[in-house]
Order: sequence, then structure tokens, then C-alpha cells
Amino acid sequence: MIDDIRKSIELNAPISKVWKALSDYLEFGEWFQVKIEGPFNPGKVSRGVLTYPGYEDYKWEIVVQRMEPEKFFSFTWHPYAIDKTRDYSKEAQTLIEFQLKEIPPGTLLQLKESGFDQVPSDRRSEAFQMNQEGWSVQLENIKRFVTKN
Repeated sequence: MIDDIRKSIELNAPISKVWKALSDYLEFGEWFQVKIEGPFNPGKVSRGVLTYPGYEDYKWEIVVQRMEPEKFFSFTWHPYAIDKTRDYSKEAQTLIEFQLKEIPPGTLLQLKESGFDQVPSDRRSEAFQMNQEGWSVQLENIKRFVTKN
């Protein structure tokens, strides 16, 4: 099985605008469809509740890893952790990395999610498949968000 998801999208928006959409918890929450409790801080847990249709009221939790302004943003999480009866706290998390590069006429946003080989085998395949599809949707969401007037 492949261990990581890699996607990229060209955005007709300046890096500063894309960076803000990733790093500002309110903007991130708007396009990602999650109500987040407070600002992102490296090394800290960030919590919220999904507002994504069909997943409303599901808990959302990440650990912010690195924030390099207008270059790189990363966090870890439990992929596709939607079973409200399961305790995911002892499971390994996957690493999500967003890399930004300036290109004409805007920004190349590259996404990588790695670490699926550490996800428990009983849910690894489904988590990979659902996140593969989910990231395609989310990249379109951020594209719409940063290119609106």
C-alpha cells in the first residue's frame, strides 16, 4: 500500500492570501468547514467541530507542528477518525504538510499526508481512501476561498 497522499493545485492568488487561508484559524475553518476554538500555535493542540455537510458535530483535533510564514504549514491528526465510539488517542497520527511556492500568476500549493503505514490495519485502507478523496475536495474549497473577491 502507498503510505502517502500527494496533491497540488495552482491558485490564482498571492502567497500572502493563501498563507492566511491556511494559518488563520478563522479562515482555515471557513474553507475547511470546521469551527475551530482558537488560533494555531506550533506544538499546541487545536480543537473544533466539523461543519462539513454530513459530518456536523464531529470533533476535529490536530496538533500544529510547524508554521513558516508564506512557505510551510504542517499538523498531525488521526485520519478519518469519525467513529464516535472509538478511542483514537493511542493510535499514530498522520502528518499533513502544506508547501507554498510562488508561480505565475499566483501560488502553487502542494499537500502531502504521510504515515498511513502506522494507522491500525483495520482502518488503514478506508482512512487512506477517504482522505485521498477528501483532500481533492478541500483543495477545491481553498481555491474557491482564495480566488473569491
